[in-house]
Amino acid sequence: MPRFKDDLPHGVIPATLLALNDDCSIDEAGTRAHLRDVARTRGLSAITVNGHASEVHACTFEEQERILDVTMEEVGDRLPVISGVWADGSHQAAKLARMAERHGAAAILVFPSQVFSMGGQLRPEMAIAHFSTIADATDLPIIVFAYPERSTLSYPLDTIVKMAEAIPSIRAIKDWCNDPMLHERQIRTLQSLSRPVNVLTTHSAWLMHSLTMGAAGLLSGSGSVIPDLQAALFQAIQTNDLRRARAINDRIYPLAQAFYAAPALDMHNRMKECLVMLGRMERAVVRPPLVRITDAERDRLREALRQAGIGPEGALDLAA
Repeated sequence: MPRFKDDLPHGVIPATLLALNDDCSIDEAGTRAHLRDVARTRGLSAITVNGHASEVHACTFEEQERILDVTMEEVGDRLPVISGVWADGSHQAAKLARMAERHGAAAILVFPSQVFSMGGQLRPEMAIAHFSTIADATDLPIIVFAYPERSTLSYPLDTIVKMAEAIPSIRAIKDWCNDPMLHERQIRTLQSLSRPVNVLTTHSAWLMHSLTMGAAGLLSGSGSVIPDLQAALFQAIQTNDLRRARAINDRIYPLAQAFYAAPALDMHNRMKECLVMLGRMERAVVRPPLVRITDAERDRLREALRQAGIGPEGALDLAA
């Protein structure tokens, strides 16, 4: 099974969606087809499952286990697979981490515990204890999901540095700080540690700007729809081809504006609708409390796809 070089997650990493039947059960055939479709994109470094994009909040432990198995069967021989760890209790998170390692994941993406929302920023020892419990359960590299400060689930940069120093298996963060100054500071600080911690941006609403700051990669739900554009943009930034990067970003812009409009909780809902429009998914069913978007918003998504030059076969004229 593929692994990351030096256990450092990097590069272009789409977070895939979860296909559902009309009764909200998992559409396994549809999910398999989606995984294959995304994974055939050239330039990817890994695939993420059991994250926000695949509605992990509404999936049981057994469903998450099955989703990971299906992913390993479909793409696990070609790409490293990252599995999300969504749990409020440290021992529950450790159980998910052990499961991910047992089933072949190459890394885990650890979401913050909701317990931290009541002042966790003031108790850095809690974050260190939480991640230490997870790290004791697995040898997999850990990606810390870093939330924005306004969410009250964030880790201050000083805390992330302390966590990285105390827990060697922390090798990357998924940076969602949503603050350009802090984002650049985190890139410069974490990627320069004696044991580097890579910054994987998830600022997909301003992806080009983020990548030019030096992020080592991106981990993005919109990669479920535009993995080819994201891979092309990352490659253009890596080769300092600003003209090409701007042209690709012009394609991404209308969809970024549509995906990440308020309310943010509909972002992956919108992505499912786009996959249906593109003939890449049969249904745009989501699990409650999420509900489908309106016809008017679907019209806006169709227009965004048109402006981006994206059809059923993907983005057009990437070589231009």
